[in-house]
Amino acid sequence: MNTSTKTILSTTELDSYRLIQAAENISLNIKHYWGYQYRLAKEVLVPYLQEQGVFKAGARVAEIGCAEAGVLMAFVEAGAEDVLGTDIEQHRLDAGADIASRLNIPLTLSTHDVLFDAPKPEWEHAFDLVILRDVIEHLDDTELALTNVQRLLKPGGFVFIEFPPYNSPFGGHQHLLRNTLGSIPYTHLLPKPLFTKMTASGWHQVDIDEVRRLATIRLMPTSFKAAARAAGYTICHEQYYLLRPVFKMKFGLPTIPLTALKWIPGVKELLSLEANYILQRTDK
Repeated sequence: MNTSTKTILSTTELDSYRLIQAAENISLNIKHYWGYQYRLAKEVLVPYLQEQGVFKAGARVAEIGCAEAGVLMAFVEAGAEDVLGTDIEQHRLDAGADIASRLNIPLTLSTHDVLFDAPKPEWEHAFDLVILRDVIEHLDDTELALTNVQRLLKPGGFVFIEFPPYNSPFGGHQHLLRNTLGSIPYTHLLPKPLFTKMTASGWHQVDIDEVRRLATIRLMPTSFKAAARAAGYTICHEQYYLLRPVFKMKFGLPTIPLTALKWIPGVKELLSLEANYILQRTDK
C-alpha cells in the first residue's frame, strides 16, 4: 500500500483495530495475530496494569517476544513513550513495522534473543515496564532470562509475565502438533514412550521439536516464582485463569478466573490455562 493511502487510513475516525482489519495488502494471518494482541492490551492489559499502579502515561515500555507488536501499539495509544519491541523472528517484526507505519505509531522493533544477546547500550536500565507474554515458558533458563530482563529495567521497574503452566490442559503446546492426540487436554503428560509416539506424528518437524523441548523445561508456578526471587524480584501480584482473557479475542469465550481458588492444591498447576505475575525489580 502506498504512502498516500496509509495517510488517508491513519486520519480517519476509525479506531486502529478496525483500520487494520479493513486495510488492503495485509494477510488475514497477520490481521488475526496483530488483532488479538492489540485488543488484549487495549481491553485487558492496559487497564489492569494501570489499576495496579504499574503503568501510566509517559512510561517507557518494552516487550520481549512482541511478534507483530499489537500489544505495544495499544500501550503507545495509552501514553507509553520510547517503546521497544524485540523478537527472534524478523518477518513478524516486519509485519508489525508495516502496521505501525500505517497507523503512524512510533516504536522501535529489533531482533534480539533475551538469553544470548546483550542489550544495546541505549536499552540498559531504560524501561519502567517490560512485558513477556507467552514467552518465558519457551526459554531454557528461566532465571537467566529474568536476570537479563533486569538489565532493561529502571530502578523499581516492573515486569509483567504470563504463561500457561506446563501441567495445565494444553501447557505442553501439544496442539501445535495438529494431530488427534494433540487436540486432547493433558496428553503431553503421557508416559514418555507414548508422548514420543504422539509427537512423532505431528505435521511439522519444527513443532515436534518445540513440543519435545518444552517437555524438558516444564515451567510451573512454583519453579517460576523460585526463579523470579533468585533473579532479584519481588512478586507483587499473581493471577490464574481457567479460561484466559485472550480467549475472548481469539474464540469469543468468557474469561474465567481461578485466583480466588489458588490455595486449593492443583488449581494453579493443573487447571490454570494462564498464570500471570507482576514482578518488581528489587534494588539493594
